[in-house]
Amino acid sequence: MSKTKQHTKYIFVTGGVVSSLGKGIIASSIGALLESRGLKISLSKADPYINVDPGTMSPSQHGEVFVTDDGAETDLDLGHYERFTKANLSRSNSFSTGQIYDAVLNKERRGDYLGGTVMVVPHITSQIKEMIFKASENCDVSIIEIGGTIGDIEGQPFLESIRQIRYELGAQNVLCIHLTLVPYIAAAGELKTKPSQHSVKELRLLGVQPDILVCRVDRPLPEELKQKIALFCNVKREQVIEARDVDSIYKMPVILHGQGLDQTIVDCLNIWTRKPDLTPWFSIVERVENPQGECRIAVVGKYTEVKDSYKSIEESIFHAGLSNRLSIKVNYLDAAEINAQNAAATLADFAGIIVPGGFGDRGIEGKIAAIRYARESRTPFLGICLGMQLAAVEFARHVLLLSQANSFEFAPNSPHLVINLLAEQVGIVNKGGTMRLGAYPCHLSPDSKAFAAYGRKTISERHRHRYEFNNAYRQSFVENGMDFSGLSPDNNYVEIIELVDHPWFVGCQFHPELKSKPMAPHPLFSDFIKHVRRSSQANLV
Repeated sequence: MSKTKQHTKYIFVTGGVVSSLGKGIIASSIGALLESRGLKISLSKADPYINVDPGTMSPSQHGEVFVTDDGAETDLDLGHYERFTKANLSRSNSFSTGQIYDAVLNKERRGDYLGGTVMVVPHITSQIKEMIFKASENCDVSIIEIGGTIGDIEGQPFLESIRQIRYELGAQNVLCIHLTLVPYIAAAGELKTKPSQHSVKELRLLGVQPDILVCRVDRPLPEELKQKIALFCNVKREQVIEARDVDSIYKMPVILHGQGLDQTIVDCLNIWTRKPDLTPWFSIVERVENPQGECRIAVVGKYTEVKDSYKSIEESIFHAGLSNRLSIKVNYLDAAEINAQNAAATLADFAGIIVPGGFGDRGIEGKIAAIRYARESRTPFLGICLGMQLAAVEFARHVLLLSQANSFEFAPNSPHLVINLLAEQVGIVNKGGTMRLGAYPCHLSPDSKAFAAYGRKTISERHRHRYEFNNAYRQSFVENGMDFSGLSPDNNYVEIIELVDHPWFVGCQFHPELKSKPMAPHPLFSDFIKHVRRSSQANLV
């Protein structure tokens, strides 16, 4: 048995009754609690969908794509994992059914199975276990969230793998935490436990007995119902935890700790730890509950119908608000509904404007109109990835007077492609995993807004894009007031642009939102909100 299997403890987080209960938040909060006790943790997401990764999936269907330093396109829950903990995750921490079957089929084609019949058990489950163990190296506790809902046919191999791991490693090394819903039925005036009972029954039929139940509720869960759930679901009363709706996800570690969840976990896994230190989390809760003012930010995007499409951006704004003692009200505006005629009226009441990334030409002209308004009205502006590219297009059109300026992505035959396709991208057919992905270094100009925000000359940020600023236009941009304040070390790639004579107008080619944490807000977001506070009429107290 490997060192990883012998010394690492495993926590599997599953969900039942309905989807979107918040398994990612619960897993992240558990990670934060165990870190507060001095344990080294790892967090991973196992997704049952057949896609290899979410890189080619629409944000309107699946939410945002989170990118790791090593360039993996992953589920948005990895963003929660990194925000709540010190973990710096990699492609090993995200695996899907598509990846698992791809690995198994490649082994079969090579003849690794010596002519044997390839089956779900043992071959698929063995591959799942191999990926779990790889993601769990060099940590005390590995937390693995199983995507989907108990009863989904796609998820059954993962649950069988959990059963096998517990059988192989023993109950003191493997813990199953099941998140379930206890709904309130208005007509009856009661919280109902039957859905949770059925969910646990389904899980037990697959050979997995949950050790701890986390019950999602919208109101207090009475003691008698906790005892009933414990009895019917075959767990101890102290292992039934209430997860009530909260106004901030960053309260969850404190709330779960208050019910003894972390102590229950270390008892079940027979781990000795130091006393937990939740001082930073108590500080976050205090800032959440005691802002000194409020202001409104507009996010002009293309996937506004699904809030999770911009999850990391929303959280980064919230983090920056905490650092500036502000409550930030974020309004998502559909770029397709904004144009040159209504931009001023639509955006006039907002203290700051963010234009995030995206793909495809829908809403592009609306984003350009919003950027022009921000530039001309001197409203603090942050453009991210596509937002930066469109800021360059807007500047070329209305300052350099190149009326047909555009991006290769939207108008490949434009005479002024200020945003162009990388030479190495020409001819690429497969869309998944072929962009500039992951962490790249960047050098900052000493007298720039970017340098003032970061406070250092060299930074590293995560990328996810296929197009770059066309260097043929660099000189004319500079001559007309655009500063290229962030460049790649070889000066070949433009990473940050900013207007010299604007209070705060910054565009970045990378995705700063992917590295922001509540206790360490990203410098660009924090500085953006600081200038929003200065320039707005926020109701400060």
